[in-house]
Amino acid sequence: MSKSEPLGLKPSFGFGDRLGTATPGHLEALVTKGGDIKGIFAQQSIREMTRTNRTADEVMNCAIESLDAAGYTDVWGSDADHLKTEADVDYTAAAGFVFFTIDPSGNVDNEADNYDVDTLATKFDAVKDEVSWVDQYLNKTIAVDNGPTIEFDEVTVRRAAVKYGRAINHTIALGDYIGKVMDAKGADHEIELSVDETPQPTTTAEHYIFADQVCQANKKLVSLAPRFIGDFEKGIDFKGSLEELDVSLNEHAAIARALGPYKLSLHSGSDKLSMYGIFAKATQGMFHVKTAGTSYLEALRAVSRHDEALYRKIVDFSRGRFETDKATYHISATLDGVATPDDVSDLDELVRLYQDEDCGRQILHVTFGSVLTHEEFGPGVHAVLNANPETHKEVLATHIGKHFDALRSGMA
Repeated sequence: MSKSEPLGLKPSFGFGDRLGTATPGHLEALVTKGGDIKGIFAQQSIREMTRTNRTADEVMNCAIESLDAAGYTDVWGSDADHLKTEADVDYTAAAGFVFFTIDPSGNVDNEADNYDVDTLATKFDAVKDEVSWVDQYLNKTIAVDNGPTIEFDEVTVRRAAVKYGRAINHTIALGDYIGKVMDAKGADHEIELSVDETPQPTTTAEHYIFADQVCQANKKLVSLAPRFIGDFEKGIDFKGSLEELDVSLNEHAAIARALGPYKLSLHSGSDKLSMYGIFAKATQGMFHVKTAGTSYLEALRAVSRHDEALYRKIVDFSRGRFETDKATYHISATLDGVATPDDVSDLDELVRLYQDEDCGRQILHVTFGSVLTHEEFGPGVHAVLNANPETHKEVLATHIGKHFDALRSGMA
């Protein structure tokens, strides 16, 4: 039986499988289109497991069984995603995960960028005893090789301390715990740091301070996911200026090479086809991309080909759940933005609206948990996919293959 292992600085791609049936399609895409990119086949966040009533053991075992059945012998990874507590670490480590994504978002001050100087001073006084590193950067200028020159003036350093000071402490503490747990298991591991779920982009100064502190604490930082400029909404392509993003990506990638090196990680990476090439080029192939919801959407595409009635019911149900389920997601979709199933008699048109158009995709994307745990729709989806595995495999391989084509365009 195969098992996952750390992938180091190899370019990697995370396949989120919310149903436990997607690995054959993911593997087909990787083998035929992935080139040097390595796959992380067991990937699930605590939130996703909760919403789908899956366990960490189930996520891991589904990946292993599919890879073993295919006779796959190359190295592959596993990502225990968005961990916030020691209990999260214990739970996923016991299942065999070796790549741990720390999510310190609960300790980030998301309003820090909006504070005026006086408010910032007050907020800084509240955290200054918890941030011993301020003098390491205060009033210094650091020129990053082939990257930005960063001015660490007082306001910049204080804002970083207020915004991320407690998050840095949380990350280092949880990283320490991960190390102890994995050392006790006699297993190697690696850590990813996720600071992407913030309203404002991560500045180069904030990236530098956060990563520098984690690296000084000797955590096994293999990748870091900043909040990049532009909009990275779920399930659709990048929104924003590709030219400005290119400049920013090159700056963040230079910091990652200088401080680590570690990979830059792209979360909410599903379907960001327009920017993959510049991302791969800026990072010089030292990247990680994380996807999840796009594979669920392609599973529904497979369902549409074999059970129109079930597909229509799921779309209608998803619309009914949308206002509730969208609460924790960064999306722009509205119910008014796409026609109801009753108003679209042609199946191909309905599939186009909900699988290929932004608004429909996001409505289906954020309601995955409600659908998969529904007493009729969850079993119904699994029944269709299990009865038609080649369709499921084909639609996934085709769609994920587009991701690899775009990424590899920047790796030449």
